[in-house]
Amino acid sequence: MAPLDPDLRALQEVRDYVARARAAADAVRGYSQDEIDRVCEAMTRAAADAAYDLARLAVEETGIGRVHYKVLKNLFGSEGTWASIQDEKTVGIVAKDEDKGVYEVATPAGVVAAIVPTTNPTSTAIFKSLIAVKGRNATVISPHPRARRCIGETVEVLRRAIERVGAPPDLVLSLSNPTIESTGALMKHRDVAMILATGGTGLVTAAYSSGKPAFGVGPGNVPVYVDRSADLAQAARWIIASQSFDNGTLCCSEQGLVLDRPIADRVLEEMKRRGAYLCSEAECEKLAKACNVRGHMNPDVVGLDPWRVAELGGFSVPRHTTLLLAPQGGTAPEWPLAIEILCPLLSVHVVDGWEEGCEVSLKTLRHEGLGHTIGLWARDEAVLNAWFLEKPANRICVNGPTSEGAVGYSTNLVPSMSLGCGPEAGNITSDNITARHLVNIKRVAFVRRDWEAIYARDHERAGRLSGDPAPRGSGLPGDPGVSGGSARAPIETPSAAPTSNWQGNPPVAKAANEPKATLAPKVQAAAKAAPTFVQPGSGAATAVLAKPAPPPVTAATADRPTAPARPSAFALSPAEIQGIMAHAGGGCPLGPCQGCPHHDVQTGACTA
Repeated sequence: MAPLDPDLRALQEVRDYVARARAAADAVRGYSQDEIDRVCEAMTRAAADAAYDLARLAVEETGIGRVHYKVLKNLFGSEGTWASIQDEKTVGIVAKDEDKGVYEVATPAGVVAAIVPTTNPTSTAIFKSLIAVKGRNATVISPHPRARRCIGETVEVLRRAIERVGAPPDLVLSLSNPTIESTGALMKHRDVAMILATGGTGLVTAAYSSGKPAFGVGPGNVPVYVDRSADLAQAARWIIASQSFDNGTLCCSEQGLVLDRPIADRVLEEMKRRGAYLCSEAECEKLAKACNVRGHMNPDVVGLDPWRVAELGGFSVPRHTTLLLAPQGGTAPEWPLAIEILCPLLSVHVVDGWEEGCEVSLKTLRHEGLGHTIGLWARDEAVLNAWFLEKPANRICVNGPTSEGAVGYSTNLVPSMSLGCGPEAGNITSDNITARHLVNIKRVAFVRRDWEAIYARDHERAGRLSGDPAPRGSGLPGDPGVSGGSARAPIETPSAAPTSNWQGNPPVAKAANEPKATLAPKVQAAAKAAPTFVQPGSGAATAVLAKPAPPPVTAATADRPTAPARPSAFALSPAEIQGIMAHAGGGCPLGPCQGCPHHDVQTGACTA
């Protein structure tokens, strides 16, 4: 028997893994909060214990980043994530508002498809698994093909921890042979409830096109503006530290350095003192050819050390170089280094004042990075307020690094490895994605304490306008549908069964040369089969459209306003009426008046 085709095997694996994940999710659906938290604690401890081994494996397999920083990311993805969600309620009644009478109840989403990139493979796998399991969900990970081994080992660490506390290990699974087709099949599988998509624009677009609820993220391309009022030494220190954090592989790392002209040279000198290398014009041209391929980041430079990036460009810098600085005369697409390039390389832009700094930052975001992150170094309150109010970025990191800041490491933002960019970037949310996004919240609502008073008040107001203070079914005093009770108005009992108030069609004077209107075949057949109306007590059947006597004027109707005369400008001509009636059959298309446009609801009169 011939071996199964690799593509078919990958698709079969998707089906098998989703079925296993669904069974695991069903098994923990009845877990209490304490029980599911115990599973998450075990996963956190195991991932933290393996942080170094997984970091080393990730760098060896992908060639991206640095082991030291990968360890920090793994600890952040495990312990940092768990610290932020451990007290969050994700099971049963999670909130009660006794004053408003509203309860919130959390239920699991089900199976979550998690797409994990090559830039932050192990930390993202840990993070997504934790926030999914916290909500009693199972997750099937589709790893980037260049990182499938390190992601697979990460998942194996988590699975063993889950199994040791007695929960089903299939709460976390990772595809062993991911392909573009199998990832697409995973996202579209009928038993997948939700997608967590971290990756390029194409992947996120595919996730949103799958027909499933999806949390996607957009590209970064983060500008950072340094104002003349900033602490320049601190700015230089933390911008370099941010770009050195795993060689700038987080999508929220700074990409464009926007400097206020009066302090530009001082900032560059401070950065050179900390190991940054200021490239010449010729070196910038070489870097552009190496880093920008047809307007997009060259994936071969992602996460490399600065000296290796320079080497690819055809020149050399000292091995201890911390950051490459590439002056640009404008923004992308005209200037090729002003795009998102996930390595320790910053485009440099010098501007005159914060207003021009705003303009350059906006252009940078609009080219790539809309809705993502922006950095700001300033102490002037006017500059700070301008950035807060005007920038189309959902994370504004002030006087600190953006790499560690936007993910919630150096700030008190929600710790997350998936940063939403909002509707501006085509994302469903602008939040830092976390456990609460992966649970369904249903709401229990008790009737308001003041409902009776509101109901009576609003009906009284409507009654003054309509002339009917107690409409049928309202339950108010005088409701004709309620019998008995001295507080209610007497209900008239008709001596005969109610009859239609249809007054018949008005006579139509036809012009001598006007063609005779004919009925459509279907309407003719319906007219022939029209039901009959039996007048009570007569025993004789007549056509349903026979004219009954007009309704008598009673005390209940005498005071109601009559239908206003229709202005002549809106009157129907005889020919128009004839055309309407030709399509309506032998009479009104709605039968006895029950609400057609010509029926006056106040008087019951026909105004046609």
